Amino acid sequence: MRRDELGDLVAFLTVAEERSFTRAAAHLGTSQSALSHTVRRLEERMGLRLLTRTTRNVSPTDAGEQLIETLRPAFSDIRDRVASLSSMRQSPGGQLRITSSRQAAESIVMPAAKKLMRDYPDINIEISIEQRFVDLVAERFDAGVRLGEQVEKDMIAVKIGPELRMVVAGSPEYFKSHREPLTPHDLTQHRCINLRLPTLGGLYTWEFEQNKRPLNVRVDGQFICNDVPMIVDAALSGLGLACLPDDHLGPWVKKGKLISVLEDWCPLFPGYHLYYPSRRLSSPAFALLVDALRYR
Repeated sequence: MRRDELGDLVAFLTVAEERSFTRAAAHLGTSQSALSHTVRRLEERMGLRLLTRTTRNVSPTDAGEQLIETLRPAFSDIRDRVASLSSMRQSPGGQLRITSSRQAAESIVMPAAKKLMRDYPDINIEISIEQRFVDLVAERFDAGVRLGEQVEKDMIAVKIGPELRMVVAGSPEYFKSHREPLTPHDLTQHRCINLRLPTLGGLYTWEFEQNKRPLNVRVDGQFICNDVPMIVDAALSGLGLACLPDDHLGPWVKKGKLISVLEDWCPLFPGYHLYYPSRRLSSPAFALLVDALRYR
């Protein structure tokens, strides 16, 4: 394979993953027209249509999908092996890309990242705030941060935070006109703030457990939102009860701004974990990040 052919494959894969010539060109540091010419040259050489282009979107054809399945693991392996060569440097360095929810990024990842970048000036860290589940390999992330029960089984998971529990809470103002619920069944008599899930778009079903017997409750209320901070604000404003992990609501309960209820129905569950593909080769920079985040 000639050197320019390898570059053409890289260009195609980037366009296919970004679903946009504009974003792919920015990522590769080239022009949109040059990138379009490169992909067209690859298609002509292979005698196949690899991408379907519209005014709004770019999507791979069946042949393009097959080529992506071939290129993605190969280029991911090359990237990991090149990154592992940084072990030959005197000082660890390189680029690390992490996807995380906002709460975990602010409370756990960023404090560790700040110290790591101060101690090792050649390490560059990018944090992408996402509520959705991210394909680490497809979107070229080194690792992600999610709750332990959400991590896929084929990933390596490193515990980076304590166990959590769900908290159901409302403001003192709300409870002036509403009796505190004694069991989850009582929630049908309350205004509850619903969370719109970022993945499939459904509403989160409130999950409880007592004596190892689970109980799921669908709640109703005036306000629905897909943003956790806005749900917290709504609860503080007296719009209803919120059900979120205690790292979101716990500080407000301690301040007396919210009142926690149904505590006997809210067991502990695995907290935040750093996860990454099991076949990922560990560079010195990545090993330092894992060690800095590991919960002790």
